[in-house]
Amino acid sequence: MTDLQMGLIGLGIVAVVAVTAYNKWQEARQREQARKVLKSDHPDVLLDEGPEKADPEAVSPVRSEENRAPPEDARVEPVLRSEPESAIPKAADPPLRKPAPERATNEAREPSPLAPQTPAIEEDRHLLSPLVDFIAVIDTVEPVPAQRILEASGEALARFTKPVRWIGYDEKAGEWRWISGPEGEYRYIRAGLQLVNRRGPAGEGELAAFAMAMQDLAEQLTGIAELPPRQGALETAVELDRFCAAVDIQIGINVISQGQAFPGTQLRALAESNGMVIQAGRFERLDDDGNVLFALLNREAQIFSVDTMRSMSTNGLTFLLDVPCVAQGERRFAQMMDLAKNFASVLRGAVVDDELRPLSDAALEPISRQIGQYQAMLAERQIPAGGPLARRLFS
Repeated sequence: MTDLQMGLIGLGIVAVVAVTAYNKWQEARQREQARKVLKSDHPDVLLDEGPEKADPEAVSPVRSEENRAPPEDARVEPVLRSEPESAIPKAADPPLRKPAPERATNEAREPSPLAPQTPAIEEDRHLLSPLVDFIAVIDTVEPVPAQRILEASGEALARFTKPVRWIGYDEKAGEWRWISGPEGEYRYIRAGLQLVNRRGPAGEGELAAFAMAMQDLAEQLTGIAELPPRQGALETAVELDRFCAAVDIQIGINVISQGQAFPGTQLRALAESNGMVIQAGRFERLDDDGNVLFALLNREAQIFSVDTMRSMSTNGLTFLLDVPCVAQGERRFAQMMDLAKNFASVLRGAVVDDELRPLSDAALEPISRQIGQYQAMLAERQIPAGGPLARRLFS
């Protein structure tokens, strides 16, 4: 091979290497430009796990603070109102989870991660009812022994003037029960402050103190507590108290002596032979469930007791019918009148009214009719006379 051929071959190799190197350089340069164009300093909002992926305020539901708005015990003069409560929770709603519409609060809240939703079990409204109770809904992470619930709440609730009642959902039995002793454990707990009794309505301070006590209790039990708005409950208490005062009627029928006092031994024998029992300083006629139908009291200062009946005597007796606290009031009034007449006949006394005027049969008919009218008003209010709610309110 000549020198010319060798030179041409060398130039060809150099040219191939040069072209290959140039192509490699161009390719690298284009990749660098493409990387710069496509590069982004912002994290991927779908894939990145860093703190900048989302604004917490944009995804967290806003919890209503209405139930913390700021909303003491003498019963005011009544304004009669016979129309019934406008709304009662439907039977299909979770018990005590949805109050009546005018008192509803936090209905649209997100489920809490601390506790599961309350089972949608129909609850007997005589246990707790938004008609008469300010109800705290407490759900806990784990079941809590009843003894711990009562111990944790006892000191905080001791100062309230209105009764506080507790119920818990028994998951095994599938029903709500009173929490009154150490038995059982509950994740779903309800505490109700009664809004009204015969001493008057609950005040703003008492509602606020109850709400605070329930929040503290829920924290101790590792749960959450929710309550309806206090202002609405305060208004309900005042209005309910007016209604209760309007129908809080007691009918008294007197039997007085005609000169000779009634001996205690004869009184006791006569009362017990007619199915009455002595308790709380008086004789009472009870129904099969132990509820008082009517009572017999001493018109004089001394109360009736087992220990003193043998030595005591009295010149007057009073048969008493508590109209809101007894069902079938007209029937019970007739029974009480028959018994009063029987006592008057045996003891040789007279049946009179509070003005000591003789009571004729004609005078009794208007009384019986009024009893029926008052009890109809209670029924329209969804608080039937003699029912559990009525007995609580008129205690």
